[in-house]
This record gives sequence, structure tokens and C-alpha cells, in this order.
Amino acid sequence: MRFNKPIHNEHVQSRLHNFRLNLLIVLMIILSLVLVLRLAYLQISEFKRYETLSLKNQMSIIPIAPPRGIILDKNGVVLAENIPVYVLEIIPERVKNLPQTLAKLRTLLPSITDEDIDNFNRARKQNRSFVPIPFKLKLSQEEVAIFASNQYQFSGVSIKARLMRYYPLGEVTAHILGYVGRINVQELRQVDPTNYRATNFIGKSGIEKFYEDILHGEVGYQQVETDVSGRTLRVLNKQNPVSGEKLYLTIDARLQRVAYEAMKDKRGAVVALNTRGGDILAMVSAPSFDPNAFVNGISASDYNKLAMARDRPLYNRAVRGLYPPASTIKPFMGLAGLETGVIDTHFSIYDPGWYRLPGVSHPYRDWKKTGHGHINLKRAITVSCDTYFYHLGHKMGISAMEDFLVQFGFGQLTHVDLHEEAAGLVPNKHWKRQSKGLPWYPGDTIITSIGQGFMLVSPLQLANATASMSQKGQRYRPHLLHKSIQSDQGEAHEYKILEEYPMKLKDENYWTIIADAMHSVIVSNEGTGYRFGRNPPYSVAAKTGTAQVFGGKQYERVRKIRYEDIPEYLRDHSLIIAFAPVEEPEIAIAVMVENDFAASNVARKVMDAYFEFKKSDTQS
Repeated sequence: MRFNKPIHNEHVQSRLHNFRLNLLIVLMIILSLVLVLRLAYLQISEFKRYETLSLKNQMSIIPIAPPRGIILDKNGVVLAENIPVYVLEIIPERVKNLPQTLAKLRTLLPSITDEDIDNFNRARKQNRSFVPIPFKLKLSQEEVAIFASNQYQFSGVSIKARLMRYYPLGEVTAHILGYVGRINVQELRQVDPTNYRATNFIGKSGIEKFYEDILHGEVGYQQVETDVSGRTLRVLNKQNPVSGEKLYLTIDARLQRVAYEAMKDKRGAVVALNTRGGDILAMVSAPSFDPNAFVNGISASDYNKLAMARDRPLYNRAVRGLYPPASTIKPFMGLAGLETGVIDTHFSIYDPGWYRLPGVSHPYRDWKKTGHGHINLKRAITVSCDTYFYHLGHKMGISAMEDFLVQFGFGQLTHVDLHEEAAGLVPNKHWKRQSKGLPWYPGDTIITSIGQGFMLVSPLQLANATASMSQKGQRYRPHLLHKSIQSDQGEAHEYKILEEYPMKLKDENYWTIIADAMHSVIVSNEGTGYRFGRNPPYSVAAKTGTAQVFGGKQYERVRKIRYEDIPEYLRDHSLIIAFAPVEEPEIAIAVMVENDFAASNVARKVMDAYFEFKKSDTQS
């Protein structure tokens, strides 16, 4: 068999070879150009970006939390400070397997709880992955030692020394200072997130919340070189944080403690004011709570116990608690009667123990069943005669009563430097129609005239109105801040006392008439201030009150029961307002004790302490 052999065309083969060679050369040139252009792009255009990424492998920018400003009383006693603690921190982006790491840490440190993990996970969602996040607060020395010996197993986890808030007086100042707690997402939206980058805590209530902007300070930064585990090798650059301002409050820690001890095992509030400027010298709400429990993160069960407790220890009764003022309103009503011309000092009535509106058979009872006989304004305040003020209230009418009482700040916010304040209520016809859907009855006016019914006031409002009474209508805004000092610069900012619109009467002698009647409450043998004591070493003007917890037929039934047999939560509240000395008033006080008659005893202890401290300070 014969095979046909292909005929080679050398010219064609040469042309094909040259074409392939040229194509390969062109491709190599193109690829080389692409590589050169890519290198040029990376080296020139993207230089800064990759330089930053490169540096990030060995350097980190770490925010530094500013020290929170400390809080002191007027004499320099520390009320809130920062104590050093050890904190276990995690940088999420440096942890390869976060769930596994958390499980290993929990095995290593059994004190870690489910709540610690939940708090960490919430904080992780609020922060970027390169920000250190606290995982376990306040490590013991033993826990620090255990973790240090095992740290090589935990990349991105370290122990840092941090400052944590501490309240030395605990329950004594809890409702004034409030507390700090872990910042949440909603709070983070309300502040500058850049300035809170290293901060995990924020003021939640009280002074801590009201003055958060000056207590917090300004965040700092440091550039550090790190190893692959995220441990700091050296600090390359640092911008120090600016500390929060140091706050001096108006309260006297000694007087605050006396007021707190006087209210021990009671429910209620005490507010003591400097009559000549609105400085709050003491403010106690009882029962109280330990604010230090909230700093570390209180457990849900412990919080629920406080929140659901019948005595409501978290509730600030001094500024938020609203109560009927009862007979403490009578000096203000007497002053209103004089100012409006409805009565004068000679106006008197006969009190048989009850009062009836014209054409109405229903009797409004006096607290004294047999009545007080013939009685004028001074004696009506001294013995707290209800019947006299029933007459006065009916003659004045609710509109005139409201117009006068609101001038003392009743039914309005005092604008004290606490967010928790409630406004109270001075009722009127429009309010009842809007809120109750009912008309205003003459009987509503009668019971309002003795501080019962719909009228509600806070202990702070009562103390502030009493201070205004003592200063013959001069009114000041109550406040807790005395001055603030910028810790780094040392520059002091004094609180500017704010004078409210003063009350002007037709006859300035009316002030003296009411003060004299209030003084008689204490010194007269028939005065209702006998529990305060008849012979204090200083002159006092006061007015006591008893507020009913409920009314109507139920109240009449309870009145027939022996006091000791009445369930505690059904007993009347006791109140007292007072200022001293009568001649040159310095201090005004309001005390409200729930379901107990101890208000006058509490007020006496606080006032005694005030003058004792004043005497010792003068002698030293």
C-alpha cells in the first residue's frame, strides 16, 4: 500500500511561525503594560490606603475614656468618686471565634454570669469591632492572676485598669446623686458618639444625669503598636482626655445624714432649704437604695425586687411624690384671705365642729368634733381649725384661691436641677371638666381650702413655698449645684442664683401676721406643733398637717377604729412646714411621712442639727 505524503510549503510555515511569535510578543507586551500600570496604580494612587492597612496590622488608634468629674458637698465631703478597678476587655475583631472564647473565659473565671455575656453582646452591637469592650467588671486579685497566667490562650482579650464610679455615702445621697449605668442604644443616639467612644457608662438619674454634659469630659486617643494578639507593645502618640468638671453641691453631708437617719424605717421625704438663695441643704427620700449596685450592672432579679417593692425605694418622693398638702396650706390660705380682702385680723366665726354650705344639709366636719368655739385667723392657724377655712374658702371661691396659690409655685415645676420633678396640681373648674368630665361643685372648694381633695404638692414645692413665706414674698429657684470646677484648668463657675418673680402684697404687715400665727403653732399650749416641742432653743414658725389616705364613708368607718388597729397603709400621712429663726429666717423645711405622725419629730431633729452644725462651724 502506498501512502500520500503531505507536501510542505516552507513559505506558509514560515509566515505562520512569524505570526504566532508576533502574537506572543504582543501579548507579553500587553501583559507587561498591565502589570506595570497595576503596580503604578497600587504604588502611587493607592499608596495611602495600603500604607494605612499595613500600619493597621501593627498599630491601633485606641480611644481613652476621660475621668468622670467627682461630686462633693458644700464643705468638700466626697459624694461620688472614681475608684480603680481591673476590667476584662475584649477587642472583637482580634478574636477568631468569639463564642468559643467567651465559653473558655467562663470556664476559667466562674464568676462570669449570663448577664455579663448579655451586657457584652449588647455593647458589641453599639460599638465598632476594633473598640475594646468591657466583659467582666471589678475582677478580684485572684481572678487577675488566673487570667494573666492563661492570657496566651486568648487573642484580643486583656485586663486593663479602669476607673469606676463609687458613692461613699450609698443610700444617704442616692436620690440626689442618682447613679451611672451602662449606656444603651437610645442614649447613644442622644449624645456625641465620638466623645463616648471609650465610655461605657452614662448618668441615668439625679445629678449624674442632669449634669452629664459637664461630668463626662472629653475623650482622648493614643496610637499604639501591637503584636498579632492585639497586646500593646508601645505607645507611639497620645492625646490626653479632658476630665469632667468637679461639682460642689449645696447640700451639707452632715445634715443630709441626720435627715436620712431621722427617716430610717419610714416612708416619706425631707427637704431643707436655705431661705436666702434657694440652696438645698438636705433632701431625703425614704426608703432609699444603694446606687453602687447599679454601677456594676444590677441583675434583673435584684432590679425587679427594687422596682416592684411596695415601699418603692427607687421613687424620689422629695421631688416626684405628690400628696395632699392638708393643713400646711392654711397659712397660705390665710394670707390669700387677707390679700383679697375677704377677711381681716378681726374676722372671726363660731366653730361648733362642723360647717354647712347655705341651703345644703351635708356637714363638713372639723377635725375636733366639739369644735373650737369663737375663733379668729391667728387661732385658726394655731389650732388648725378646719371650720374657719371652710368659711374662708367658700367666701373666696376656687378661682381666687388658685390665682393666689400658683404665685407660691404650687401646681408648677420649681425647675430644680433634677429631671425627675413632678408639677403637682392646683385644681380649678376647667381642670375638673377636662380630666373628670364633671362640673366644679361648691363642696370641691370647701375641701380644697384645707388642702384635701384634688390638690397635690411635692415636698420640694412645700419647702420652697415656705421659704418664700419666710422671706416675705422673695422667691428663689431651688437648686443643688453650688459651683463647678474644670479639673484641668482649675477655672471655677459659681451657680448663678435665680430670683423668681416676687410676691407683692397690698400690706406688707400681712407677712408678719401669718408668721406670728405660725410661731404660735409651736409656742402656744393649744398649738398643733406639740410633737415638735414647745421650747426649742431657736424661734420657729410652723404648720402641721394630716393628710387622709382616703375619704368618704370609708374614712368615717376607720376613724371609729383604735389607731393601733388601723392597718399601717391606711393610716393618715403627717406633714409639717417650718422656718427659723422667725426674726431672721435662714432655713425652711418640709417633711412628709406616709402613714405615720412622725413628721414633726423628724423636722425637730433636722433643725436642731442645722443650728448645732452652724454653731460648731462658727466656733472652729
